[in-house]
Amino acid sequence: MKRINCFKAYDIRGKVPAELNEDLAYKIALGFTKLTGCKTVVVGNDIRSSSEAISGALIKGFLDVGVDVTDIGMCGTEMIYFGTSFLGVDGGIMITASHNPPEYNGMKFVKKNSVPISYDSGLNQIESFILKNELSHPAEKKGAVIKRDISAEFTQNLNRFYNPKNIKPLKVVVNAGNGCVGPALDKIEPVLSIEMVKLYFKPDSSFPNGVPNPMLEENRKPTIDKIIETGADLGVAWDGDYDRCFFFDETGRFIEGYYIVGLLAKSILKNNPGGKIVHDPRLTWNTLEIVKAAGGVAVVSKSGHAYIKEKMREVDSIYGGEMSAHHYFKENAVSDSGIIPFLLVLQLISEEGKSLSQLVGEMMKNYPCSGEINSVVNDPADKIEEISRIYSGGIHDHLDGLSVEYDSWRFNLRMSNTEPILRLNVESRGDEELMKSKTAELLKIIRG
Repeated sequence: MKRINCFKAYDIRGKVPAELNEDLAYKIALGFTKLTGCKTVVVGNDIRSSSEAISGALIKGFLDVGVDVTDIGMCGTEMIYFGTSFLGVDGGIMITASHNPPEYNGMKFVKKNSVPISYDSGLNQIESFILKNELSHPAEKKGAVIKRDISAEFTQNLNRFYNPKNIKPLKVVVNAGNGCVGPALDKIEPVLSIEMVKLYFKPDSSFPNGVPNPMLEENRKPTIDKIIETGADLGVAWDGDYDRCFFFDETGRFIEGYYIVGLLAKSILKNNPGGKIVHDPRLTWNTLEIVKAAGGVAVVSKSGHAYIKEKMREVDSIYGGEMSAHHYFKENAVSDSGIIPFLLVLQLISEEGKSLSQLVGEMMKNYPCSGEINSVVNDPADKIEEISRIYSGGIHDHLDGLSVEYDSWRFNLRMSNTEPILRLNVESRGDEELMKSKTAELLKIIRG
């Protein structure tokens, strides 16, 4: 079947204008309307130079087929999730390419109640409508558009997750990466007693300090240097559309998202005994141990926001976490947030009277992990088969790629949805040297 290049597994993403442009954005609005039958939608966009034009074309498409649009302007993806539920509209579209380079843009979609639309649950149909020119027809009565700022309501809604009075006067390096999070943090700052040491706060579509992607090691250095320079209690950095945040302890050490999942699960279960915690299968042992000890129920799900959200709804989960720094909350329209984890960790440090390194130190010691390591390979599927044969003595699971478990160590190997890349994660039970040696062993086979 013919494909449109920018249609991906979870969203739309591509180079502008070669893969995504105003003409396609207009057609996407028509396809979305035909798919969902929507009468009302909320639209927002990130800071990218192409975002306003693509947003304008998308909105024009909705208006032409009689859909009313609430345009909330520049925002983070989680404001679309919040806005779709808060405004009671039939769908939401965020124009963003998150952490991709400046020449990229894209879209993330939700239906009513902020239920996500992935390729398998609707984007494939929108793509088909466009390719076959089976789009919604212009309506006799055009839709109307209103511009609305919902940042005050969004900020107020955060109070259901934390108590500002419980946060002590910490010094925190906050790196906005010239993305969209700076204005959101400015809104929250007056109610927090913390001192924000601000880095790259001004939204800038050229990303003069590098693409806002803290997963890249070279992008972490400014945050680390500023923590050490100022003697800050911790550091936090966000990606471009701030649906993910990344933590650094008081020494400047980057904390893998895996341990933040355990930290938040433990915290949330204090007030929700017996609650269900959804997690991905890439790294699991620390999460399983913490959830069990806290009286919760751990539920594994395939990686990816659409799968995590679907599983959370299925089992009525209070919180879901991925090692990739996506954190999902039932009371946040079962959606991910980059602001809520920031506030919850500040509150935890304040209430426990411990540093971030102390809060995660035992987890890191008990379950050292490799972090996700990417390798470009010619045939990812064949390589997974080869690894499966070599490590046939372990317990195998195929929920998401290949997971293999032994008594003292385990690993997960999965393919990228969009590139010829294999993603490896390894962890052990309290043996860092074993974890490192097994990681090296696996990488030799993968890259050999």
